[in-house]
Amino acid sequence: MREVKSFCRFCMPFCGTKVTLDDNDQIVSVKGDREDLMTSGYICFKGVQAPASFSASDRVLYPMKRQPDGTFTRIGFEQALDEIAAKLRDIIQQHGPEAVGGYRGAGSLLNASATSMVPAFLGAIGSHKHFTTYTIDQSAKSIALGRIGMWNAPRHPLHDSDVRLMFGVNPLVSLATSYFDMTNPTKRMKEARARGMKLIVIDPRRTETANYADVFLQPYPGEDPTVAAGMIHIILREGWEDKAFCAANVADMEALRSAVAPYVPDYVAKRAGIDAHDLYRAARLFAHECQRGGGSTGTGPSMAPHSNLTEHLVETLNVICGRFMREGEKVANPGVLRARQTHRAQVTAAPRWWESSYKSRIGGFGMLGDEMMSGILSDEILEPGEGQIRAFFAHGSNLANIMPDQRKMVRALQSLELLVNVDPYMNETSRLAHYILPTKMGYEREDLTMFFYESLYAEPYARYTPAISAPPPSSELVDDWEIFWGLAKRLGLQLTYDGVPLDMSSQPTTDSLLALVARHAPVPFEELKAMELGGIFDVDPLYVQAAEPDHHDRFTVMPPDVSAEMAEVYRQTVSHGAYVSNGQVFTHRLATRRLRDVQNSCHRNVPAIRERMPYNYAYLHPDELAALGIAEGDRIEISSDAGSIPAEVKADDSVRPGVVSISHGWGTLPDETDYQRDGSNTGLLISTDRDLDPINAMPRMSAVPVNIRPLIRSVEIQDSPALSAASA
Repeated sequence: MREVKSFCRFCMPFCGTKVTLDDNDQIVSVKGDREDLMTSGYICFKGVQAPASFSASDRVLYPMKRQPDGTFTRIGFEQALDEIAAKLRDIIQQHGPEAVGGYRGAGSLLNASATSMVPAFLGAIGSHKHFTTYTIDQSAKSIALGRIGMWNAPRHPLHDSDVRLMFGVNPLVSLATSYFDMTNPTKRMKEARARGMKLIVIDPRRTETANYADVFLQPYPGEDPTVAAGMIHIILREGWEDKAFCAANVADMEALRSAVAPYVPDYVAKRAGIDAHDLYRAARLFAHECQRGGGSTGTGPSMAPHSNLTEHLVETLNVICGRFMREGEKVANPGVLRARQTHRAQVTAAPRWWESSYKSRIGGFGMLGDEMMSGILSDEILEPGEGQIRAFFAHGSNLANIMPDQRKMVRALQSLELLVNVDPYMNETSRLAHYILPTKMGYEREDLTMFFYESLYAEPYARYTPAISAPPPSSELVDDWEIFWGLAKRLGLQLTYDGVPLDMSSQPTTDSLLALVARHAPVPFEELKAMELGGIFDVDPLYVQAAEPDHHDRFTVMPPDVSAEMAEVYRQTVSHGAYVSNGQVFTHRLATRRLRDVQNSCHRNVPAIRERMPYNYAYLHPDELAALGIAEGDRIEISSDAGSIPAEVKADDSVRPGVVSISHGWGTLPDETDYQRDGSNTGLLISTDRDLDPINAMPRMSAVPVNIRPLIRSVEIQDSPALSAASA
């Protein structure tokens, strides 16, 4: 037995760990490392349960090929690549490069040697059909910047903020939250509060983060744009905006004043279900009593209707209050693994990237960078015609489970001529794949801390880890990048990784790819490898520079399309308890919910986690249960205009009345799910045929109008031999 240091790769903080290995280098236990430079010993329960994740009964240990009867047989890795390459060659010859697509999930994004392999491979083929979690999660952030413009210097860092405003974001549970310190978040929150930072939280649930708030607003789900508009209205009415900053940097303040004029406090309070005085307190605390620190959103608003509008208005709050670093200020994290950029105290005018990009054949949606909108992925597969996706790679994402409109997504995956799932487990997507290519998991591979989003670290931090544990005995596992390099080699393609063409005549190593990623680091790669705990590289500070001479770009906080959506939202008739959706009336709104012990569809296969969370509960306020005649433990049906699911009820007084709070990523394939065994898939309540946001095709995944109907009393569940056996 021996103990080694490394870091977890289950989510974005990459918590420092101490891993105990047996004599065969298999993981015995994992605990937090108090000496870690960033997380200081913090580790979550799923991180502690890594031994069970690595040895899970549904882990796939060698490549598998689906047979005509739906079963799988083992196939050699090289043979699998040969067959996949031959099929790809035929599809490209017959239908062109746009017939091939791919999706990157968290399993790809948290892997420094492979995170960019899918877009590199598709780019080499000549396909635009690249999708990721970002455009089904928080792509509204890019839309807001694309329509408002961008300040060329960072926002105020946490340690230098006297206020933070959070809409529908709970960093103490989600961990991977932008504009916060995701390393040991509870400790960072306590430190910030101890030095006097104020906190405003706006959320339909009194979250773990909201418990620290000075002002807490608890609106109905989906009313975030109303609340944000109301705050802007008050700030402008009271004259609390940063007048000098706005005069120098904002082009359309009068258009903003006009657009928010109808959003008076009494209207906002009635519509959102909050107190008008609390709305005033939030606006005053943010804009008048505090001067540094900004607002941010999470998946609550970004998955609800009008997600782009909400993000736009929250970013507008930051703009009109001038919550950005100015000339001469030190940049807290200038980066380590990425090339350093010059930061200037100036605006880049709204670029609206999607307007000049490649357009999807479904809906004419543009792209964000090199990513298409994941809300139309099913249609891009199912809709016949030129450019229809016929071959697809799922890399580190369980698409058949986590995507909205689950039945449609499953139907799309089943229709493909070639589906390759790059994943360690026999999950729902694996069961639909033609080939399953399992790969080494985190501790089994060399890696770097997150470089793709390294700006989310509060300090300029980077760390390397060697592969510390051995793959399971008798397994045939590879590093993820080997799949795409091997296919490109067979197809005669040139791969370019992180902007650098790879030598296609000589297979790289994981370390050589990591060295390429780390080529901008302030120390040589070999020196970084030798630093057991990595480093905080702040010896060469970076400061915000003055604006360029004759630079005249301005923010556009209320362009015509945003103004039109503001007016549309104001004209909506909202009657709480009687929500109309597609001709039907519903009593409640469903809100998404993060859980500490699972991440999307991952970790449901860990026994200790299932003991704590056997399935996804439906959380309702205790007063709601009494009014509905429902008791905790009862089974209910939750129905929307798209479908219905069962769920077991739990009382939760942190949820506001009128709201059902439930997590996604549960259940299995639609016609095979048993709630007692699998939980329920909330994707069955969502349609991607309608209710898509403009620009980013974001489906309505939260604030979904639903009805609740009792199904089974808890005493009946306990008395039922079948249900009791399933529960046991």
